[in-house]
Amino acid sequence: MPPPRTGRGLLWLGLVLSSVCVALGSETQANSTTDALNVLLIIVDDLRPSLGCYGDKLVRSPNIDQLASHSLLFQNAFAQQAVCAPSRVSFLTGRRPDTTRLYDFNSYWRVHAGNFSTIPQYFKENGYVTMSVGKVFHPGISSNHTDDSPYSWSFPPYHPSSEKYENTKTCRGPDGELHANLLCPVDVLDVPEGTLPDKQSTEQAIRLLEKMKTSASPFFLAVGYHKPHIPFRYPKEFQKLYPLENITLAPDPEVPDGLPPVAYNPWMDIRQREDVQALNISVPYGPIPVDFQRKIRQSYFASVSYLDTQVGRLLSALDDLQLANSTIIAFTSDHGFLMRTNT
Repeated sequence: MPPPRTGRGLLWLGLVLSSVCVALGSETQANSTTDALNVLLIIVDDLRPSLGCYGDKLVRSPNIDQLASHSLLFQNAFAQQAVCAPSRVSFLTGRRPDTTRLYDFNSYWRVHAGNFSTIPQYFKENGYVTMSVGKVFHPGISSNHTDDSPYSWSFPPYHPSSEKYENTKTCRGPDGELHANLLCPVDVLDVPEGTLPDKQSTEQAIRLLEKMKTSASPFFLAVGYHKPHIPFRYPKEFQKLYPLENITLAPDPEVPDGLPPVAYNPWMDIRQREDVQALNISVPYGPIPVDFQRKIRQSYFASVSYLDTQVGRLLSALDDLQLANSTIIAFTSDHGFLMRTNT
């Protein structure tokens, strides 16, 4: 069976991805050599539907909204599991976690469940050059420490060199010292290597698009962005888009009565951040101070806007290279993010 070339094929791709926003590239200008459409898959980490295209009046996401405006927009899509690795393996294989037998980060489905084909593998086996940039599969054992290479990719995946600093002391606090904080607006010129992972991923993806413009083969390019996953490490200028006085609190802050302890996530990864530790919040149900709640939400929204600019750069490059009309664009998040006031 050849790679999908028709409208039905485009819809199939979007449905398999359970995508948030899916853009269907025009089919009027196909690849001149193979008559097959390229595919650009954009995967975002922990993005809830806090976007203008979903009616959010506060969040500024003009580039994603523009993509959605001429796309098939899913209003009733769900993550198979609200954990990165199981969700990604699920939509990249088109199988439920009950089939992949991955519910956490601790196994490789090809070994423990079955030698399932992935979406990029399918394209690769049908004549496409398949490329991975950033966080596509979850790193670690869940992708065999190789991002499922060589099965899914034509050559080794790219990871930005600056991602190793994501959880280190790069956040300058009010005391002037560097901390490993949850809230981390930065001056990009001051951080290690003078850049951030998502900026590097965009630059690499654009370089690959430039190379593929003259390729005789169609391409499948997956670009995985880190933000708005914690820590909220983003260029500080985006914080100005969201004055604290405009930030509302979560409408449902309280732990439900009778909630079984097993159903509650104490967010230990957040509690380990230095700025959160300084709050001395009791475990597991201690409420976050109201002023810090607003700052969390502010930084999440700022991270979304920063992400949006990277998506805009990528899509502009696709257009500038005259590849937009021969490329299917799919945009999805692996799952959302819970911004309740308790941790």
